[in-house]
Amino acid sequence: MRCSFCGYPDSKVLDSRPVEEGNGIRRRRECLSCGRRFTTYERVEETNILVVKRNGNREIFDKNKILAGLVRACDKRPVPAAILEQLVADIERDLRNSAEREVSAMRIGDMVMQRLRAVDDVAYVRFASVYRKFEDVETFIQEIHKMMENTEQY
Repeated sequence: MRCSFCGYPDSKVLDSRPVEEGNGIRRRRECLSCGRRFTTYERVEETNILVVKRNGNREIFDKNKILAGLVRACDKRPVPAAILEQLVADIERDLRNSAEREVSAMRIGDMVMQRLRAVDDVAYVRFASVYRKFEDVETFIQEIHKMMENTEQY
């Protein structure tokens, strides 16, 4: 690491500590030429995931949008915020681990619905009604019947 004072290209590490909940490292260094001390930070550089919307537009993945949709779907339901945050974290982790730079909004929606169904049936139907753009009561009834059939299989 180049010294920030004299520009010498080498230094020794005196101390290293994790920062940002383990997502980075703070290093205290000493220049081998001038002897001055300085601090550097090392962080993992995450690549942006692009979400391909239904209309073909692309935007950067924003986990807060998923969380906002889940909060609306779980309004007045006994679902702790910690569970919703964990659900979003799991989805983000799976997307980052997939090594795909672009992901369709439909795939993300399916991931949300799959996980939400295991958490709360009512919230699942609420989310599905917006995500799948239910037009009438008959569509709601069909979705509830599908949900009940799948529950009976287990």
